Amino acid sequence: MSARILVVDDNPTNLKLVSDVLAYEGHDVLQAVNAEEAQVLLASVLPDLILTDIALPGMDGLTFTRRVKAAGRTGQLRIVALTAFAMKGDDLKAFAAGCDGYITKPIDTRRFPGQVAAFLEGIPARPPADATTLVTPLFP
Repeated sequence: MSARILVVDDNPTNLKLVSDVLAYEGHDVLQAVNAEEAQVLLASVLPDLILTDIALPGMDGLTFTRRVKAAGRTGQLRIVALTAFAMKGDDLKAFAAGCDGYITKPIDTRRFPGQVAAFLEGIPARPPADATTLVTPLFP
């Protein structure tokens, strides 16, 4: 399934790798190097999925997620945290901000297309409401 995916990452290497893997899978990839640039794109384009780094310059990825989810026009967009933050509880912070999923970097380029496909198919990845443990990896 081909989809339009917005990748938000300030690291040029990560942005290129993720974009190249997604493009190879046939997806239309939009890129933003920060949350502000992503918000400008969202004013004119609604992607099928947003992959956002958490540690962005200026507005961080969690604040960006909260704003996107709070807006009527973009509130239903699926957002996945794509981040190097992999400490216990970081995933729960992402889910609390409204992220629909959590993938740690560096990405596993063999597993990544399947992870993205699952999010595009609407497979829920949120932890149970009483989750207190690390829930990654999301997919076997």
